[in-house]
Amino acid sequence: MGYIEYIILPFLECLVLVGIHSYLGIHVIRRKVIFVDLALAQLAALGATVGFLFGIMPETPAAFIFSIVFTAAGAAVFSVTRMRSERIPHEAVIGLVYAVAAGLAIIVIDKAPSGAEHIKNVLVGRIEWVRGHEVAVAAGAYALVGLVHWIFRRPFYFISERPQEAYEKGMNVRAWDFLFYLTFGVVISISVKVAGVLLVFVFLVVPAIAAVLITDNHVKQLLIGWGMGTLVSMIGMLVSYHASLPSGPTVVGMYALALVLTALGVYLVRSPRRGPAALKVLWGTLSVLAFVGLIVLLGRVLLATPLGHTEHHHDQEVADPSGQPHDHAETTPTAKGTAHEHHHDQGDDHQTTPNTPMDAEKTIGWAKERLDGAEREAALERLVGLLEDDDEGFYFKEQALDLISEAAGREFGYDPEADAEANAPVLLEIRTWIRDSSG
Repeated sequence: MGYIEYIILPFLECLVLVGIHSYLGIHVIRRKVIFVDLALAQLAALGATVGFLFGIMPETPAAFIFSIVFTAAGAAVFSVTRMRSERIPHEAVIGLVYAVAAGLAIIVIDKAPSGAEHIKNVLVGRIEWVRGHEVAVAAGAYALVGLVHWIFRRPFYFISERPQEAYEKGMNVRAWDFLFYLTFGVVISISVKVAGVLLVFVFLVVPAIAAVLITDNHVKQLLIGWGMGTLVSMIGMLVSYHASLPSGPTVVGMYALALVLTALGVYLVRSPRRGPAALKVLWGTLSVLAFVGLIVLLGRVLLATPLGHTEHHHDQEVADPSGQPHDHAETTPTAKGTAHEHHHDQGDDHQTTPNTPMDAEKTIGWAKERLDGAEREAALERLVGLLEDDDEGFYFKEQALDLISEAAGREFGYDPEADAEANAPVLLEIRTWIRDSSG
């Protein structure tokens, strides 16, 4: 499977996110509530986490309802706490809401199964595994939110840019704020489910900051935000694919780099003395490179000293029944490892052998690229290995199941929420199909 097929849906999802978040980001910048997106995203994640505690899977409509309820509560808090004369900055309230929501999410998830995996998915998302119908649903929902904002664009922009005048004209600022934050929360609830908190925040803030740095014209700001988002998302997805990196964090890093380059470009163009300005940029670049070099040197020096090693190494050896110690790598593999270890990679700089212990995300990526090739049977075996592992999370089991069903052209009836024993007949059916289809 070529990289075009591999990245096309994630890239389309990025475009959908760019479309609505670049617009909302401009409002956020003008209102000076930079972290409202992060707070609403964390509230949406808290809602899904609370639902998860009750056994509601994050992919379900019920989980989305939980997220909407929590973001609606956040919208109410943000609209009520905005005062005409602020003794306490509104951003302080927003930051407090974020911190409380994050703390509660950690407390709640501590009681839920697969908590660590859920927290990871909340933060970085699973945009590389987005499905076509999810992209379509997000596009439709964002279009409806965009329509609402188009209809009420005048009061929204007026309150974002001139809140004091809005109060003086007798506008019900709190009511308009509630509508703004409520529609904002709907967008965030949908976005976080796929893209995660960090990527959603970057999609909102970075294009808006870059656009505001360049121009004050609203239309031009939108065009700049959309153009930058499209280009950076494309580069991020390509880098993610070719370097075997997680897509969400890679796009975040590309956005950060793009913002730095944009800021430096604006600084150089607008500086009245471009020669000294260029020297400052060069000096800053060399300082950053020197710092990176210092960190690398420090790591190597400390590694060569006793400070870089533990004093006891008994945990690196395990005794077998004969009494002879051996390395952990030779211990009995888990169910996932058993399925994986019979099919080693044959040399490809874009692959990692998914033996035990192995990251499920890389296992799925490895298998996905080989389903149409000579290693099809090995890829299917590794996917079945994920389905057999009771310790594996819902997200990756579902992705593995989708790839198997797509390859077979039918559903097998596997339940990703049940354990391997309950799914044993289905797993046997899948293995029989793999054997028969491989001939």
